[in-house]
Amino acid sequence: MKRRDFVSKTGLAIAGVSAMNAGVLHPSKEDSINIGVIGTGDRGGGLIPIINKIEGLNVSACCDVLPFRLESALKKVEGKAKAYSDYTALLNDKKIDAVLIATPFSEHSHIALDALDAGKHVYCEKTMVKGYESIESLIKKASQSKNIFQTGHQYHSSRLYTHLVDLIQNGKIGKITAIECQWNRNGDWRRPVPSPEFERAINWRMYKQFSGGLLAELCSHQLDFCNWVLDAVPIKVVGDGGIDYWKDGRETYDNVHMIYSYPNGVRAKFTCLTSNSKDDYQIKVLGDKGTITIDYTEAWFYPEKKEESRQIGEVDGVSGATVKWDQEKGIPITVEHLDPSKQALLDFRDSIVTNSMPKSNVISGAKAAICVQMGLDALHTGKVVDWKGGLI
Repeated sequence: MKRRDFVSKTGLAIAGVSAMNAGVLHPSKEDSINIGVIGTGDRGGGLIPIINKIEGLNVSACCDVLPFRLESALKKVEGKAKAYSDYTALLNDKKIDAVLIATPFSEHSHIALDALDAGKHVYCEKTMVKGYESIESLIKKASQSKNIFQTGHQYHSSRLYTHLVDLIQNGKIGKITAIECQWNRNGDWRRPVPSPEFERAINWRMYKQFSGGLLAELCSHQLDFCNWVLDAVPIKVVGDGGIDYWKDGRETYDNVHMIYSYPNGVRAKFTCLTSNSKDDYQIKVLGDKGTITIDYTEAWFYPEKKEESRQIGEVDGVSGATVKWDQEKGIPITVEHLDPSKQALLDFRDSIVTNSMPKSNVISGAKAAICVQMGLDALHTGKVVDWKGGLI
């Protein structure tokens, strides 16, 4: 593929972003959307400074059961938000228009259902909810609601990822034959605990009662991408993993290895390690004409055919520029885009203002959540688990 192909496509993508943003009527300061953040730990608390910089969004309330977490969140809004230790009291606040749910995974379902019943718009962090019954209940509730429901798979909002999905679905790598995903770290994945009684509340990701472990917290983003780019859901999944490195009392696995089988013979592999961080986060979409490799904020195209590879050093006849080649990754794919979390929150605001379906909605969120639960079932039973098609 030559540079002009990417320049042309990228120009269209950026133009589309600009046109979309130009068509949105952003709220005035007086009409800002008041958000309550439920769960002000690393993720919820980390999103508050981003919200503070978005025109039309205003953090008006914070809720957490841990007093020191709540105090930290209030400092980030300079005390300009109400403090709650009970989320139901926050939901009863008529001045709150929307909520951001960033609690432990096990708490998402009942808070989201209550929030929709209270007439709030909902941004629910990934993975959407835990367990098949909760998935089914939330689909039904959100589908009947007049309010916006967005799932926090922020890469689904990334304009880079949107552009890559367009490229792949338009045949730039040919027929997709496989997808390889990894999200590897070298560390125990623990948060510091000020006192032993807070262990399970802070390190909830380590305990099955609250968490889906690596599969729910990390793989879910890449599962969402695979469903999106393939425009399909997996037929079945097999998996393996264990607590093999960190012997510290955790219940969720410190490594997982999954294979999800999609229609047309496409297998998507997922690996999460906590004992080796080589290449960190990465997605490779392999086709019979090339491969697209993706990390957090960058992507590359590597042509499959040798004759195409020889063109890499040629001067582009249209632009007069030499096509770049980035080490062994291939041709960089350059797209103007924002931090995915910021873009997701911008999209949430715009969906509320325009009353439009978010890109990462209750259906896409449910599909990823089903994939996660299928994977957990496969890990814990050692069996092949088929798609739970009756839920959607």
